[in-house]
Amino acid sequence: MLERKEYQDYVSQNAPRSPMTRTLIAAFIVGGLICCIGEGIGDIIKLIFKEMSDKDVAIWESCIMIFLGSLFTALGLYDKLGHYAGGGSIIPITGFANSVISPAMEYNREGVFYGICAKMFTVAGPIIVFGVVASFLVGFIGYFAM
Repeated sequence: MLERKEYQDYVSQNAPRSPMTRTLIAAFIVGGLICCIGEGIGDIIKLIFKEMSDKDVAIWESCIMIFLGSLFTALGLYDKLGHYAGGGSIIPITGFANSVISPAMEYNREGVFYGICAKMFTVAGPIIVFGVVASFLVGFIGYFAM
């Protein structure tokens, strides 16, 4: 039987090496490109609809980015992007769309209600719950702290 130190040495020698520098650079570039695409969409909306307020532009921009994240997930492109970019592909708005659409597609064969509707929020559900509870607590503390 191997001792603990011998086992740690064995694992460190045989574990695959992660290309840390390439992964970090790819995440930075892809995440930045996703953000630039979002800003570009916002700028195009501002050019087309000159009378639209900044708040309305942000709403439309968010909707378009969610649609694009969902579309690329449905086409199987977002998974390839995530494999290449790692953490750079989980930009909040498109990454969230991906986390909702992926389980829905995976459990599609189980039917609309028991598959898609029941499993759609398996990844994103805990994040939504934590966000709602945390925002309530912060608001509650902020209300009484003032």
